[in-house]
Amino acid sequence: MFRFTELVFLVASWTAATSAHTVIVYPGWRGNNIRTNGTVAPGNPEIKPGSLGINYENGTLGFPYGMQWMYPCGGMPTSQNRTKWPIGGGAIAIQPGWFPGHSLALFFINMGYGTEPMNMSHAMLPVFQITGPSNVQYPGTFCLPQVPLPANYTPKIGDNATIQIIELAQHGAALYNCVDITFADPKDVAEVNETNCFNSTGQDDRIGFNLVFTSTSLSAGYPAVQLNAYISIFVPILFAMAAWITWL
Repeated sequence: MFRFTELVFLVASWTAATSAHTVIVYPGWRGNNIRTNGTVAPGNPEIKPGSLGINYENGTLGFPYGMQWMYPCGGMPTSQNRTKWPIGGGAIAIQPGWFPGHSLALFFINMGYGTEPMNMSHAMLPVFQITGPSNVQYPGTFCLPQVPLPANYTPKIGDNATIQIIELAQHGAALYNCVDITFADPKDVAEVNETNCFNSTGQDDRIGFNLVFTSTSLSAGYPAVQLNAYISIFVPILFAMAAWITWL
């Protein structure tokens, strides 16, 4: 598991190539996908026409634009060493600000059932919005201490699942990350404490939240311009008088 201070050296060495933005601090992501293994230089023969920045050659995927853009789990394969997670739901901690453009972002947290899920559409929480301290990189972390299971889902201890985290940046780009879990008795799960699940409070890393909702019961505000009911009578008369004076 990573915290911001533990990744500073790594990120500093990737500055020129970094195109991914989200780190899952707890319970632990599939693996480090804050990297690229390609280039977007004009005319580069390594980028196949129509590939949209994802190339497959000689059994290897290439990500000139970065891995986290790729659905469903940011280009990472299923973990061989899964993380134990409480059978009744548990904590999730995220660092969202590894790249510019995330002063506002929408988050979706979903679950896929089984060892190799084909369906990641089981929502664990309604979509929510974060507000970051800056629109450039920032080190803030937020923690959701008790994320519930999807509705009408009751796993057994030992069952496998995958938690999918999607960050939708304010410019519309979607970033994908996953955690492969095995449900366990809470006493057998790694402790959640202030070192791995916390909300940043500093001036440069504080993260807030906004609700996202729809409604059919809201009405528009009081109109800025009101028309007099008699205008429909007087305007034609004024036009007629103007035409008569002009004719004279």
